[in-house]
Amino acid sequence: MRIIDLITALIGLVVLSPLMLIIAVLIKLESSGPVLFKQTRIGKNQKPFTCLKFRSMFIGTANKPTHEINKSNITKVGNVLRRTKLDEVPQLLNVLCQDMALVGPRPCLPSQEELIEARQKRGALAVRPGITGLAQVNGIDMSNVQRLARVDAYYAKYRSLTGDLCIMMQTVFHIIKS
Repeated sequence: MRIIDLITALIGLVVLSPLMLIIAVLIKLESSGPVLFKQTRIGKNQKPFTCLKFRSMFIGTANKPTHEINKSNITKVGNVLRRTKLDEVPQLLNVLCQDMALVGPRPCLPSQEELIEARQKRGALAVRPGITGLAQVNGIDMSNVQRLARVDAYYAKYRSLTGDLCIMMQTVFHIIKS
């Protein structure tokens, strides 16, 4: 599955590069600051890595999980990026660097200790985190720690190429639907 991640990420970056350039310009036009948002996240085997996203919030917004961020901190362009999941496109670089996979548990912040402990206990940190995952296509966010950890552990235990393809198709469907 790793080779599929690498090939897909590379093709995705090439194909989406014109769109990424447009997004970068729109971010710069709306607010000052960097185009990319870099944040330390917890990866496979609890190894920290720098996760990349298009910046969707104003500079100075607290470093908290998304579900704890006030909506007024999100830019207009950021709202569109988040709704369409285009803010996640730079994570294809994380896939190429082997910090992430296309599909897996969403990486969390080091400050989310309860989630890290629950995932570790259930074996969910034995796989690379993903751009999308089983929990995301089932509408489970990081505010429901125990349920999220159970679903992530289920994914880690039963992951397969077929399952990953289904999750990717469901992700595309959710994006189109939104």
